[in-house]
Parts: sequence; structure tokens; C-alpha cells
Amino acid sequence: MIKITRPENCCGCSACAQRCPKQCITMEEDPEGFLYPRIDLSKCIDCKLCEKVCPIINPNEDKQPLEIYATINPDEETRKQSSSGGVFSLFATRIIQENGVVFGARFDENWEVKHDYTETIEGLAAFRGSKYVQSRIEDAYQKAESFLKSGRKVLFSGTPCQIAGLKRFLRKDYDNLITVDFICHGVPSPKIWRHYLKVTCNQLAGGEDYEIKAINFRNKDRGWKNFSFLLNLNVTGKTNKTLCEPAGNNAYMKGFLGNLYLRPSCHYCAVKSGKSGSDITFADYWGVQKQNPSLNDDKGVSLAFYNTPKGNLYKLPSDTPLSYQEAIKYNRAAVKSHKAHRKRNLFFQKFNEGETDMAALVNQLTKETITAKAIRLTKRIIIKIIRKS
Repeated sequence: MIKITRPENCCGCSACAQRCPKQCITMEEDPEGFLYPRIDLSKCIDCKLCEKVCPIINPNEDKQPLEIYATINPDEETRKQSSSGGVFSLFATRIIQENGVVFGARFDENWEVKHDYTETIEGLAAFRGSKYVQSRIEDAYQKAESFLKSGRKVLFSGTPCQIAGLKRFLRKDYDNLITVDFICHGVPSPKIWRHYLKVTCNQLAGGEDYEIKAINFRNKDRGWKNFSFLLNLNVTGKTNKTLCEPAGNNAYMKGFLGNLYLRPSCHYCAVKSGKSGSDITFADYWGVQKQNPSLNDDKGVSLAFYNTPKGNLYKLPSDTPLSYQEAIKYNRAAVKSHKAHRKRNLFFQKFNEGETDMAALVNQLTKETITAKAIRLTKRIIIKIIRKS
């Protein structure tokens, strides 16, 4: 049976819990806020299906894409609502028009992130935009399998480990399944997100009752490359309150991008370099200003990696092909995991002890890291000067 002795050996995809024939596996939150499988031994029949569907225990081999293109959605409004070039919506719309079903990550009623599906083009709006929190898969794999068995076309989008989990869960290939993932930095703790959101909303609302109207982790009002975190509230009896901070100034985004509270498995990712088995992979084309400046309008450009012949069937018209090395040059997360922040454990220790506010803790630890780096750099410069003299 699944036994998690080290947290980095579980990506939280939930394939084991959904495939268990006795429903004896539940996903429970650990002190850091990540979900891990817990087994009711009294119900377990030792069938080992949980092990067979685990993408960490059964990794795939590295695989390079068949073709790669830089592309954008010609609909400017959809592109504006999306994190990069808005091309996911083009694929998803086609699936819906073919009487298919699209799965993706959306906010729930508490503004936490879960996987869900839609059968309408209007429903795709909820899946647009990056959501920098690990989503709850819940029973999405089982629902997708049911649609597939009924003959419906299914587009399932998610992180690379969620796609790998889905493929293992299904245990067979379906011609009517299209899988889409993205180049992933890592997934932050839902517990940290809940805390940050509650504290920030209360501060913004001044203690008054409020309703969250919008959250955007990648707001483009200041440009695609200089994106901002946006939070909009409707405060009872008052006008709307809005927080809009550049990612480099926002505490939650600083902690995320600084690798303070990513899932442990993200630092040892087992599904990079094409090992997820997805048909298509999307990414931001961060190097566009150097490699293809004519596309650089600062509104967002996507990279589309077509990994399989099935993915190639959905290829968008484009005249900007890229080589694999060009595509990953500014997207190293495609092949390499980010190292954990050296004070990651200290962050969770202090946070769980309630010593200080999460935002203050992030600012303190990231500031200390920057200072330490500056000191080390200064020492290296001094040593070089001494050696030369």
C-alpha cells in the first residue's frame, strides 16, 4: 500500500484515493497545509492499486515535444483575461464545440482552488488565469473517466503531476482524451493562501463585512512582464476596495516565487522534461523580446509544446516555430526543479507557532536572504580584487 515516509515522495495528485476499490484512502492536510493520503487499514485489501497508479512510484521517461510554436489568441479580451497568450481558451472552445467536456482549476465559493469541469463556452472563463495554489482534485479523475467511457471528448488541464496522476489512474489510453499541462514553478500551500487571503481582506475592508469580487494573480494592467496581484472587494456600505501590487511587492507572491512554501515534492519534481505524458504543454514565452521581438507587445505570448501525434491534431495556425533549446532557455522550470528556500523550515515553524503575521514573516525572511546574498557577492568581489592585486 501507499506509505509516505518522506513528504517529497507525494505530489498530492489523489490518484491513489480515487482508484482505491474500497475507498479506504482519504486525502488529509498536514501541518504545512498540503494533502497526503491516509489509509484505513481495517478496509484495505492489499490490492496494491494505489501503488500502481502513483506517478512518483512509476515515473515515465524523458520526452521532448514533436513541435513548439509561439502563439497568441487573436481575441484581445480573452488574451487580457489570461496569464499569457490566452491560447488555452482556443483549444477548450474547440472541445466544447465538439460536444466535449473541459476540466480545469477554478476558485470555489471560499476562493480556494479546486478542479471542476464545464460543458459550456461561458464556463471556460472560470479556468482562465493562473491560480498559484495547489488545487484539490477531489473526484475529478473519476468524473473524467465516466465521460470518456460514455464516448464524450474530454480535455483535462492541470499541473504536470496532476496529468501524470490522471494517466496512471485511467490505466489505459483513450482516443477521446486530450491532456494539457503547463511549465510549473511549483504549487504553494493552500493553508498559507487561506491565511493570507483572510488577513488581507480584513485589513482592506477595515473590519467591515465584505464580499470578494475578483482575484487575479497575474493582472496585466501594468503589462504582461510586470504583472500584479489584484484583489477586489465589495465592502458593506462602502465603495469597492482594491489591492493591486506588483508581484515583487506582494507578500504572497514573494513567498511563492521565493520558494518559501512550495510543496516538498516540487523541489524534486518527478514529471519534468515531458514525463507527465501530456499531449500539449503551455508556457509563457518569456524570452520573446530577445528571440522574436516582433511578437513582443507586452500583452502576453504563449508557447505551445505539441508532445504527441494526438496533440499535433489540435495545432493552431502559427508561423513562429521554435527549437526545444530556444523554448526552454527562459523556461528552465521545464527541465529543472526550483531549490527550496534555505529558510523554508523556519518559515513553517514560525508560522505554525503564530509568532508573527505571514506577510511580515515573508518580508523578513526574504529580506534576510537578499542581504545574505549581497554579503556573499561582496566577499567574492573583494577576494577577486585581492587575488588580482
